[in-house]
Parts: sequence; structure tokens; C-alpha cells
Amino acid sequence: MAVGSSPRAVVADDSHFMRSVISDILEQGGIDVVSMARNGREAVEAVEATDPDVVTMDVEMPEMNGIEATDRIMSTRPTPILMLSAHTDENADVTFQALEKGAVDFFRKPGGEVSMEMSRLQDQLVDIVTSVAAVDPTDSSDVASARTAGSDVATDVDAGAGPDRDEPSDAEPAAAGAYVDNPTVVVGSSTGGPTVVEQVLSDLPLDADLRVLVVQHMPSGFTGRFAERLDARSEYDVREASDGAKIGGGEALIAAGDYHMEVTSYRRGRLRVGLTQDPPVNNVRPAVDVTMETAAETITDPLAGVILTGMGEDGAAGVRAIHAAGGYTVAQDEATSAVFGMPKRAIETGCVDGVAPINDVAAAILDAFEVT
Repeated sequence: MAVGSSPRAVVADDSHFMRSVISDILEQGGIDVVSMARNGREAVEAVEATDPDVVTMDVEMPEMNGIEATDRIMSTRPTPILMLSAHTDENADVTFQALEKGAVDFFRKPGGEVSMEMSRLQDQLVDIVTSVAAVDPTDSSDVASARTAGSDVATDVDAGAGPDRDEPSDAEPAAAGAYVDNPTVVVGSSTGGPTVVEQVLSDLPLDADLRVLVVQHMPSGFTGRFAERLDARSEYDVREASDGAKIGGGEALIAAGDYHMEVTSYRRGRLRVGLTQDPPVNNVRPAVDVTMETAAETITDPLAGVILTGMGEDGAAGVRAIHAAGGYTVAQDEATSAVFGMPKRAIETGCVDGVAPINDVAAAILDAFEVT
């Protein structure tokens, strides 16, 4: 997409009504809808014909569904794709499969009074479509390939005024028993985040005995499935947070959609969280800042904060709080971030101790907790 130009979009949905509503919202938001598709096959053809900057892709469509169309597009003409998914368990599963195939992110389709709810969500939809359109899908493919094969990219630890330490790399993690007692890490991410959060958790060894809190900007109805996927793909016991939930070493909580997750108490290596529906922070709920700031206030043992890909500035205040409390902070680098908004804002605080490509984020976390 040329700098300063309006994004060009293909809208794919089997519902004529939804195609019209989505197209109208995008056009009103300054996005040029160059084609509409009734199914995945037409979406693939529209991408070939119009070379858009972004595709909004329905999940369930006849002839070819959204995951098949995403796979075809990413194989033949890589294009940033935003999945539009209804709130059902089946659609949630397929949506995560589409992310694995290369879709950048997803947006929950409205239910009930569709036109009224879509109108309420129109600013969010325009923002995320604009953000996804700016993603370079070729770079994203390179990152995915590097993630599978292993990366040789060095980590930059000069972004902030953190303590002197060895640079994290792809070297094997420290041996069992070489970590500090009772470490906690808070991970925050947004656009492009689900697959990279999955990678970070899968790279963390159980012998580090971490307490892990994850805040991924994700609507209700999807965070439970997200937690199940992370639980299956990591050594940690991962579950969706509930009000009053407690975790100790080797366990992780995923912030529930539409609820802030606060750290409410900490004692003898176990922490408790509370869920609230207080007003959105940074226009989002759950907010990374809420979890990081309450963790910094409450946790007395070693603490680290990690900001991964995402749009906006959520997490910047949380990084400041963790840094002020003596914790260690890491941000994903620009080259491997689908959207560099959140990491960039965190780095700009001057409170980030290390900037790492996604392959090295887990190593950076582990380095912060190594016994020296």
C-alpha cells in the first residue's frame, strides 16, 4: 500500500446484507472497497483481479470456506487478511486455523440487531482493517518460515536503560534449577498476536516454573478456545481466567474477553486475579496496562513484562510500572511484528530493557530469570 493512499479492500461474505453493511462502513471510513465476493472461490479470484491491500474474510461460506480461501491466497498472492467470525465455538476453531494459514487477525461479527451493533463497532472495524492493510504479508511469511527453521537474528538490548546483561540468543535455555524462585511474566499483545503468543509460550520450558499472565486483545467467546490451544501447545497448564482464579509455578492464565484481569493478591509464590468490567482502558478491555500495573503493585518476587505485536499504545504504562518496580521488560522488534504500534510505544517510554525478534523473546524472558 502506497504511503498516504487509502487502503483497497475485498469484502468476502456469503450474506448480501453483511457484504453491504461491511462495505458501507469501510467506505465511510475512507477504505476503498474494490470488490465483493460471495464465497471463498470468488474471494481468491477477486484478489487475483484487483490486487487489494486487505481482505475481510468470512469464516463459513459455500463452495470454498474462509480457511481454504486464506490458504489459497497466501500461497498464490499473499495479502493481509482479516477474518470476520461469528461467536460460535466452531467458528472460533476455524478462525484460529485461518490464523495458522496466514491471516493477520480476526474481528467478531455482530449478532442480534446486526445493523445497530455494526454501527457501534464501525470505528473499531475501520481501525483494524486499516492496521491489517499495512502489514507486509511477505515479511510475515518470512517470519513464519524462520520460526519453523530457527532464527539467527541477534537480539538488540540497547533500547532502554536496563541493567547490563548478556544478549539473549537462540542458545539453549539454562539448565533446570538455574532460575530464580517464583518468577512471573505478563505478556501483552493485540493485532497479529495469537500466533506469536502461542510461539512464546511453547518456547518456555516448564523447569523455569513461571507464573504466566497473558492479555491478548480478543473478544469474549474466543479467549476460552485460545487458552485451550495454548494449553495443548505448551508445557504449561493454561486456562482462561475466572474471577478469583489462582496460579502457581507452571501455570498460565489468559485474560477473558471483555474483562480486565487484575492481580489482586500474591503470597508464597501464588497469585490471585480478579476480573472486572470497569471502563475500557486505551479503548480496550481487557487492557494490558491493567494487568501489568496491578502485577507491579502486588507481586514481590521477580517480574517481567513483554509487549508483542499490536496496534495502539496499550502496555506502555504497564511497562513503566514494571520497570519502576524493578522488573525486566521486553518488546518484540519491528521486523517480526505484524503491527509495531504497541512495541513501539513501549520502547518510546525508555523503560524497555530488551528488544527481540519473536524467535528470541522466550530466551529474553528466561535470561531475565536466570540465577547469576
